[in-house]
Amino acid sequence: MDSFSREQRPFCRRIITTRDNSNISLEERRTSTSTTPDSIEFDLLVQHLEDLHAGKAIEEPTYDYITSTRQQKTIRVEPKHVIIVEGILLFTDKRVRDLCDMKVFVDAEPDDRLIRIIERDMRERGRTAHQVIERYHIVKDMHIQFIEPTKRYADIIIPQGGENTVAVDMLVATIKLKLLQGE
Repeated sequence: MDSFSREQRPFCRRIITTRDNSNISLEERRTSTSTTPDSIEFDLLVQHLEDLHAGKAIEEPTYDYITSTRQQKTIRVEPKHVIIVEGILLFTDKRVRDLCDMKVFVDAEPDDRLIRIIERDMRERGRTAHQVIERYHIVKDMHIQFIEPTKRYADIIIPQGGENTVAVDMLVATIKLKLLQGE
């Protein structure tokens, strides 16, 4: 987002609509994965996107990935002319795809995904290396089953993750043009 001035900066975040799992035991929550479409509350996500598109603010739920539960606290999100929504399962829901003006799939190599998961889960989610590796086998299967097939819905596929500077620069230029059109 460093490519944008403060005034131009689009709203960019993963809108949290991960299902609240407080109704299941902590042990079950620790072994479950948030990489299936069932883990996302798509009705709420669609409502949030429609509200933002209509110029209405939303109250975004917060989620604790250590306890795998939704928190009471919400974050007020104001609408912007350009909204960038991030999430690996977004394109599994047709309603979400239909609300997107542009759909981008950032394709990363399996080794890069594994490294990112190890670093994030150990640092942010308090998991041991053994827990992360054990969980990765499930996550990898879910990626193949649910995420990889959604590439076909993307308008743009960026290979090499965020390291593909040519593709990223083209995407930034397109977003800047959209921002200028909205002023």
